[in-house]
Amino acid sequence: MKEGYFQEVYRIVHAVPPGQVTTYGTVAALAGRPGGARTVGWAMRALQRGSDVPWYRVINAQGRISLPSPSAELQQALLENEGVEFNEKGQVDLARYGWEVEF
Repeated sequence: MKEGYFQEVYRIVHAVPPGQVTTYGTVAALAGRPGGARTVGWAMRALQRGSDVPWYRVINAQGRISLPSPSAELQQALLENEGVEFNEKGQVDLARYGWEVEF
């Protein structure tokens, strides 16, 4: 079951357009597991190096990057290269950059 769920998570994350972000919780809800944000994090962590899944477009519900250094810096750089801006507190404005998707 985990394999199928992770594949669904990856399918959803693939749909997030460049220059936008989504949250772990949103992905979980879209994958049919509301409240399963942590499992989405596990799916992102399970990605193989070189995967084409845009993992960096998934952030936490506070608009912050949840990864430790140096991965956090890489994620922020990848998002900034797509035009996503961070405020002085290291947060993304989810109202501006959040992926508009209906449940």
